[in-house]
Amino acid sequence: MKILLIGATGMIGSRVAAEARARGHEVTGVTRSGRDGTARAEARDADAVAKLAGGHDAVVLAVAPPRDGSETVEPLLADGRGVLAGARRAGVRRVVIVGGAGSLEVAPGTRLVDTPDFPDLYRNEALAQGALLDAVRAEAGDLDWTYISPAAEIGPGERTGEFRLGGDRLLADAEGNSRISAEDYAVALVDELENPQAVGRRITVAY
Repeated sequence: MKILLIGATGMIGSRVAAEARARGHEVTGVTRSGRDGTARAEARDADAVAKLAGGHDAVVLAVAPPRDGSETVEPLLADGRGVLAGARRAGVRRVVIVGGAGSLEVAPGTRLVDTPDFPDLYRNEALAQGALLDAVRAEAGDLDWTYISPAAEIGPGERTGEFRLGGDRLLADAEGNSRISAEDYAVALVDELENPQAVGRRITVAY
């Protein structure tokens, strides 16, 4: 499989690239800087995305909004819409998005980001990721998209290959912890690329 990976050097993107390549897939990495052997392009530049996506089987978007206190929603929406438009122009139907956990429900109608103890540091990012999910649901019906939310906590760790998959509800263990390693998140994402089970919907992955 030929995969265009936008955000290939980030914490999650780099692990998706490594996992996909370890399974024999061809990964074209894309970053804003063009460093570390990646192609240089902005996700919001649909023409650039289309040019790079030509001949690929799937496009993966693994970018996050800025954490510098600036506006977060519109930049991420612009990136998401640029990737969707670029994939369409290139004739690539399969799009997988690295999403956020804040839009997952902890109770019917209550998202994690809306709970009182949600960290302020991540609130704007979570709202932006939720807005992107809403936009994809509303605007990407012509594409074979999947939005994958991690657990509430994700970071570098061990690749175990053992995890649970869910839908729109936050997954937690018996002690109430919701976590996943970035390595196992990457396993779940590449699994979905290889064997699509969640086309046109959001899933989540956690221990």
